[in-house]
Amino acid sequence: MPARRADPLEWLARLPIPGLARCRIPADLDAVTDVGWEDPGGSDVARARIERVWECVVALYRTGVHPALQICVRRDGCVVLHRSIGHARGNAPQDPQDAPRVPLTTASPFDIFSASKAITAMVIHKLDEEHVLHLEDRVCDFIPEFGRYGKDRISLRHILSHKAGIPNLPREAIDLELLPHPERIVSVLCNARLRMRPGRLLAYHAVSGGFLLAEVVRRATGENIRSVLEKRIAAPLGFRWMRYGVAPDDLPLVVQDALTGPPVPPPMSTVLRNALGVSLPEAVELANDPRFLTGIIPAANVVTTAAELSAFYQCLLEGGSLDGVRVFAPRTVRHATAEVSYLEVDLTLGFPIRYGLGFMLGGRAPNLFGYDNPLAFGHLGLTNIFSWADPERRLSVALLASGKAVLSAHAIRLVQLLAEITHAFPKIAPFPTPQS
Repeated sequence: MPARRADPLEWLARLPIPGLARCRIPADLDAVTDVGWEDPGGSDVARARIERVWECVVALYRTGVHPALQICVRRDGCVVLHRSIGHARGNAPQDPQDAPRVPLTTASPFDIFSASKAITAMVIHKLDEEHVLHLEDRVCDFIPEFGRYGKDRISLRHILSHKAGIPNLPREAIDLELLPHPERIVSVLCNARLRMRPGRLLAYHAVSGGFLLAEVVRRATGENIRSVLEKRIAAPLGFRWMRYGVAPDDLPLVVQDALTGPPVPPPMSTVLRNALGVSLPEAVELANDPRFLTGIIPAANVVTTAAELSAFYQCLLEGGSLDGVRVFAPRTVRHATAEVSYLEVDLTLGFPIRYGLGFMLGGRAPNLFGYDNPLAFGHLGLTNIFSWADPERRLSVALLASGKAVLSAHAIRLVQLLAEITHAFPKIAPFPTPQS
């Protein structure tokens, strides 16, 4: 590995902050670094610039808030960066000193939390493409009992655009014992009342929309959404993972999430609780529970690797085809990623954001995916999981992280990493895609 550059800001990440939870940083980082297959000559970008991106990942790791980091970057269809650093298990701040430490590899799967929403959205768009359903269909067309209390006007489009008016999952539905009984969760949602008029205001639906979409898929196809994702998308693309949860035998392979960073202060703690329905510590505890990791939670528990997630976005970048295998029509991708909400203030998240139908969008100004990327589309996951494609740069990126820190010095490193990716890969002509 190249020699590490001096880091003038490293002291900031080491400041003694009360309550700060960090993982232990090994003295020998090469010993916890895994390099997957990379094409050294397949990119127009100089290797030194790509290595600078990796240096930013290492700097983020050195903050101690992420026991595991995994990244995969594709440029013009070629894998130019595919590496991991850290431990899959055993090095969380809460783990004992003598806990067995399991090295992370580029093949280790992560739960990608809300980044799952983009994948679930494409399941719906695929069924729309096949005329199994239509985005303008109402949820109650498939779930008649859902139409109570004015919810009969909610369409699939409303859910995908976070304008359905039911952003929060009722507290009684946040029970892992209900996961084997999705009909009980749907029953709770059927009895829920609108928070706002459907289609009027933007409010991020962290979990509620996913369960409704899954039930619509089940009633429209006769199969659960896990089966539909596998048959129509994951299996044709040759993915080992990218499923809702994992088989029980695969549980030990999933990267363990960790509560890291300082305690989240108000009002951010309130924002997170409103979005998730539980506090951040509770969310991390739920996410590591075997019931969560083997169940079906369409908005929050797709398990996959950075390589697969980057390949998924590469498929969308190329108009729905990857390595000669077509899983979406080009117009399906265009419809899914087109802007439907322009910098409206999201009443759940508390800041303005652009949305497509299931995707967060980039922009000219600094944004979730760097800067100067108005055509970029992707999705974030709790808390430092990033996945996106930028057509103007022919770039598809997946950054997976196991630490669930929100507000700490690591945010500086994260912003630097996103900016470095933008800087390292200049714009080129977008991929030509079929017009049908």
